[in-house]
Amino acid sequence: MTAYAIGNLHPGPVLDDEVLTYMERIQETLDPYDGRFLVHGAPEHEVREGQWPGAVVVIGFPSMDRARAWYDSPAYRELIPLRTRHIPGDVLLIDGVAPGYEAAATARGLREARNR
Repeated sequence: MTAYAIGNLHPGPVLDDEVLTYMERIQETLDPYDGRFLVHGAPEHEVREGQWPGAVVVIGFPSMDRARAWYDSPAYRELIPLRTRHIPGDVLLIDGVAPGYEAAATARGLREARNR
């Protein structure tokens, strides 16, 4: 099942050389885990509910195991400080849904469990 690394990054006023180095090198850390950018640093987005300050990053992986292995890899761990010293934000890893997923079926199961 596809998994995702999602970042909500809050860039500062200056794009530091360390951040540019991070950007130049991140793909080489993703390649061994079949990670690919789906959204990268999209500061222009429509917030329809709540607030979402900052830029959006979404990286897709074939599985949660591959996403975790990438994030915990020595190559990526070495790069993380190049970004975090200059760009605060939130990053999470999350599983996608299986093919054929239906929200209505999930609701039925939750309704049945609640009514027991």
